[in-house]
Amino acid sequence: MSVSERAPRQAGTADESALDLLAIDTIRTLAIDAVEKADSGHAGAPMAMAPVGYTLWKRFLRYDPDDPAWPGRDRFVLSAGHGCLLLYALLHLAGVKRLDKAGKLTDQPAVSLDDIKSFRQLGSVCPGHPEHGHTTGVETTTGPLGQGAGNSVGMAIAGRWLGARYNRPGADLFDYNVYALCSDGDMMEGVASEAASIAGHLKLANLCWIWDDNTVTIEGHTSLAFDENVAARFRAYGWATLKVEDANDCEALAAAFETFLATSDQPTFIQVKSIIGYGSPHKQGTSKIHSDALGEEEVKLTKEAYGWPPEAQFLVPDEIRNRLGAAMRARVQPIAKRWRAARGDYARAHGDLAKELETMAAGKLPDGWDAEPPSFEPDEKGIATREASGKALNAIAGKVPWLIGGAADLAPSTKTLIAGADDLEPGDPGGRNMHFGVREHAMGAIASGMALCGLRPYTASFLIFSDYMRPPMRLAALMKLPVAYVFTHDSIGLGQDGPTHQPIEQLAALRAIPGMQVIRPADANETRVAWEAVIKRTEGPTCLVLSRQAVPTLDRQPGRFAPAKGLLNGGYILAGEETPDVILIASGAEVHLIVQAYEKLKTEGVKVRAVSLPSFEVFEAQDLAYRNEVLPPEVTARVTVEAAAPLGWDRYAGPTGEIIAMRSFGASAPAKDLMKHFGFTVEAVIAAAWRQLGSERQ
Repeated sequence: MSVSERAPRQAGTADESALDLLAIDTIRTLAIDAVEKADSGHAGAPMAMAPVGYTLWKRFLRYDPDDPAWPGRDRFVLSAGHGCLLLYALLHLAGVKRLDKAGKLTDQPAVSLDDIKSFRQLGSVCPGHPEHGHTTGVETTTGPLGQGAGNSVGMAIAGRWLGARYNRPGADLFDYNVYALCSDGDMMEGVASEAASIAGHLKLANLCWIWDDNTVTIEGHTSLAFDENVAARFRAYGWATLKVEDANDCEALAAAFETFLATSDQPTFIQVKSIIGYGSPHKQGTSKIHSDALGEEEVKLTKEAYGWPPEAQFLVPDEIRNRLGAAMRARVQPIAKRWRAARGDYARAHGDLAKELETMAAGKLPDGWDAEPPSFEPDEKGIATREASGKALNAIAGKVPWLIGGAADLAPSTKTLIAGADDLEPGDPGGRNMHFGVREHAMGAIASGMALCGLRPYTASFLIFSDYMRPPMRLAALMKLPVAYVFTHDSIGLGQDGPTHQPIEQLAALRAIPGMQVIRPADANETRVAWEAVIKRTEGPTCLVLSRQAVPTLDRQPGRFAPAKGLLNGGYILAGEETPDVILIASGAEVHLIVQAYEKLKTEGVKVRAVSLPSFEVFEAQDLAYRNEVLPPEVTARVTVEAAAPLGWDRYAGPTGEIIAMRSFGASAPAKDLMKHFGFTVEAVIAAAWRQLGSERQ
């Protein structure tokens, strides 16, 4: 239905409306001037959506400019990140205060006028797309379309989970709403569709998406490639849908937001018709593609259409300089004051839960979280590292209540169910086992949104399907979010599913992401330690890469193989000579091959060393002395083994070492046949070692 037809208008005084329009036009002209000065950027979306952003922030968004990290705040996500000047202008006009690098409040503005003037310049807090952790008030890093929409679903899930666990009568600490402003491009990207489907299934009534329906993308009118009934699609997902016929109709917008707040059983989708960044706010103008500066003459004409001084640059009129911030403070600070008082009473009445909240908010772990790790005895047959991972995960989950997650319809295979925990479903928002369905892309984006709200989420799938969720994983690394990605079926060792499911290049691709920690443990005990590394890491995400097939559990007794704690260094000496002639290096399930080769070569009088290298990134973070101790530069006879693409292993094999790796796709056959066919055998490792020593095997 059309809100403007359904809801009565709540008209303010003429003076009030005139001042609001002046503030809206200030947002528009700031966007124009910033893009012109930078000669780069996008002013169209901020110009069109200024009334939407202003109305939402001034009248509805529960956000205290003096406390931007307040846990009870509503979240505003600009999924249409190219329109970042809308957010920067709102932060400036609201007078939001800046947090320093340690998260402490300062008296400096989050975004000053000078910051806006330095839009898209090196070191500016107004970069070309919003970046969480770089600019106070930016709830998540957006830009790649659809990602912010997916993040907003994770934020809404987290809000409901936090409320289910921690709210008590008289202390609704977590009842915030999440608003996401989306573009036509967001509506086309598959990740947004996947995320919207999950949100509808979970009946996330605390989630509102606002679609800037301007029918224009970079190539032209959306009809070039997009003519579906988007609102009908969202109704099919289980959303309530509303329509505002004119983005400049602030009262119709307000009525739509009121309807959202009154909806308690489904998420809300508001379709807002707009004309992209052109002409008078009261008139229909000519649709215009806008991706860069307007040009001097068009800037003057546009400002004149707004009734704005055409020569003025970065003008913020005195009468509206503090208007938005004052309105937000007057409306929200009494709410925030009551929230803080309730939080104090809560701490006295519910001490254990209050301590949990403090620990979680500080990014710390509960006392004794690692007190009862699983134990794995030496076993030649061993178990799959995915099995060991499930045991380690459950041991930690029993001590860290805010560790929650699930799989993309693969939990029985990924072994990632938390035993005894409820499913997170519409009727149980406090469950810990999530079911993402076959939606890896949305799963990754949702996990980031949950992490942004303080939870410790994990996801799970087969390693081959990391390709489907690489965009949100990259953004999680950019934001330094502690998300855990559990990937099983890590090589051709998965067997008869064949080359469509056998990962080859995925490990190299994940290792290429800056800030991503990739760990491929060798056996059950390394896997247990790997989970320790995962849960202790707070400055970025981790991929835990695990085998489907069983691998031997090494004997870690003194005199046999080094303790699995060596994994925390990324690479370590399993066993061998202090001054070896040849070094055997491997990760994951292939470590047992070099162990057997080591044992055989040792009986043949060879001075040999075996090195487990589960994480390139962690190993490279160690000091040079340690790395040289593990891999002495003077020992150039080296053999590396990993059942994946060889890319990256040259740094450890050296210019003359031998790399045993996959140089093609796999095949469909039993795992043991595949390993033999592609050269992953003890005999192949021994033969390579002898070649490195300059002779054929004796």
